[in-house]
Amino acid sequence: MVKYGLDYTRCRWILPLLLGIGVIFGIIALAGRGWLESQTLPYVHQASLWESCTRPGQGGPWNCESLMGYAWGRAAAATYLVGFILLVICFALAIIAFAIDTLRFNFIRGIGGLLFVAAVFSIMGLVIYPVKFSSEIEMTGINMFSWAYGFGWTTAIMEICLGFFFCCLPNYEDQILGNVKPTYFYSSP
Repeated sequence: MVKYGLDYTRCRWILPLLLGIGVIFGIIALAGRGWLESQTLPYVHQASLWESCTRPGQGGPWNCESLMGYAWGRAAAATYLVGFILLVICFALAIIAFAIDTLRFNFIRGIGGLLFVAAVFSIMGLVIYPVKFSSEIEMTGINMFSWAYGFGWTTAIMEICLGFFFCCLPNYEDQILGNVKPTYFYSSP
């Protein structure tokens, strides 16, 4: 990417593309019902960020209880949702920043800082949820934090990594824009 510069058309949209993938993973985490699931028989517990569902037996109907009745449930949902909204804002700003012909590198560094803030909010929600859920909700059998919870952590890790990349990119402004003369290691005798 640095070799060809950000004017190289295929490389220019890699960062917004990665942010878009992070937004998709965040949507999956917010909408998924697999934050917590029963690991072994009987499969009697399933939870999302918004509700916890149990059933009396293997084939019985699910009885769902909203987690918004708990203060920690509202806190976990709110902090993760704030992190997700900040990620969507960063995605929109990245599309704007890379669509402009002349890149604004200070603008790009601001997107990186906002991604770090989004990661902090996402991680707060991802930590509050399992700690309080396992201590305040009665669980039977062996339960595991499952696929949707994993998508939430993947989103948070992507926010941190992309935040570093967005913050470090302006350090190589001259190389990216092609303002530096190439250095040759061969010298003539």
